[in-house]
Amino acid sequence: MAFFNQAINILQTLVVAIGAGLAVWGVINLLEGYGNDNPGAKSQGIKQLMAK
Repeated sequence: MAFFNQAINILQTLVVAIGAGLAVWGVINLLEGYGNDNPGAKSQGIKQLMAK
């Protein structure tokens, strides 16, 4: 039974590590949209409201 408990712990660690990696990747992708290299990806909502 100890083997199965160890295997479950290893799988839990892998799932958490993969989830954390995906979360970091997602945050980086979101922040890239706000860079100066891609103005079309920025949110233009407040500028449109102020222009009216």
